[in-house]
Amino acid sequence: MSKAPLDAIESASIDELQSLQLERMRWSLRHAYDNVPHYQQSFDQAGVHPDDLKHLSDLTRFPFTVKKDLRDNYPFNMFAVPRKDIIRVHASSGTTGKPTVVGYTAKDIDVWATVVARSIRAAGGGPEDMVHIAYGYGLFTGGLGAHFGAEKLGCTVIPMSGGQTAKQVQLLKDFDPDIIMVTPSYMLNLADEMEQQGIDPHQLSLRCGIFGAEPWTNTMRTAIEERMGIDALDIYGLSEVMGPGVGQECLESKDGPTIWEDHFYPEIIDPKTGEALPDGEYGELVFTSLTKQAMPVIRYRTRDLTRLLPGTARPMRRIDKITGRSDDMMIIRGVNVFPSQIEELALLMPQLAPHYQIDITRHGNMDSLTLNVELTQGLGHIDQTERLAIGKELSHKIKTHIGVSCAINITDPGQVARSEGKAVRVRDLRNIS
Repeated sequence: MSKAPLDAIESASIDELQSLQLERMRWSLRHAYDNVPHYQQSFDQAGVHPDDLKHLSDLTRFPFTVKKDLRDNYPFNMFAVPRKDIIRVHASSGTTGKPTVVGYTAKDIDVWATVVARSIRAAGGGPEDMVHIAYGYGLFTGGLGAHFGAEKLGCTVIPMSGGQTAKQVQLLKDFDPDIIMVTPSYMLNLADEMEQQGIDPHQLSLRCGIFGAEPWTNTMRTAIEERMGIDALDIYGLSEVMGPGVGQECLESKDGPTIWEDHFYPEIIDPKTGEALPDGEYGELVFTSLTKQAMPVIRYRTRDLTRLLPGTARPMRRIDKITGRSDDMMIIRGVNVFPSQIEELALLMPQLAPHYQIDITRHGNMDSLTLNVELTQGLGHIDQTERLAIGKELSHKIKTHIGVSCAINITDPGQVARSEGKAVRVRDLRNIS
């Protein structure tokens, strides 16, 4: 059970929660409309006004926000406060070279830290705990989001960031932290390294892992818990809405992340029609921020496919495991990757044709990418040494610009499968249960 007292809203009635949500939703809609030209224009075009929100159900009258809206307003035109009031900026990679930019006021950072602290507490953490953070730091929201939340709770923080697997294991052994925050696939990689070093994870003080930034199954949860001797819990978030800490699985129930609905209002819609669906039905997850100052988001389409379930450990609703995405984005080791990003870089190289296919495979516990791409017509005669050089150059570009490693398989012209309809750009060859 949690070692620190709950926030009052975590034990409030549904009526109290919904009353707070309505008050905050009205503020958020007005704040967005008055201060963000995009929202004023989109609301006006849809024929709605913030004053039209009389009940929570009226939110369905308002237009969606999609990732393209954020890119079209790059870098700061979605901000609802003056730039001088922004104390931090994060960003994620984009499909056209422009990242998705998000900003935070001092109050936003405090709210973010508060919901992450609440998440760690829901996972059984407390002020006396030491937290090892192996999410990446920098423009990615994972590392700093987890860091500020752990500090807010009063924990001792080990800001390890990602990579340096052997050193990660050394610190887990020497520092003996209580909690680790990392992607689930990398946790299994750390377990492999411990095995190679002859370290028994069950002898460590580590008792809990808070895992996010990529989809993972209950089968992976079982594997982690058995190998590491810890509780494995799911944290949910996305940069556009806040970062990690939008929702968190509770230790006492382990039945899907509880959405912190006092700050983030969830909906499920039909991804094809946009129609709002009742709780319990599968569809696309949509969020409206209720307290964000710097960058409010109204009905943001996450593209994550799941369903809303009744609250159990808390009065707020839960989401089921993410079953996939309604677009073509891949999540590889916690990094969002679009086929169009890889295509863009490949087609900058004159030796390569616009015929390609991406294979996702799993080697051990880690996902891997292989790009199968053709030489342009007339270059089929070049030898293996030249092909390797081209592949090395492209692999370096992908790693530099997108942040993932990708093997390159350069084929003769005509060797990549064609389609008479929509091209199959990605083949998922993993066997995920």
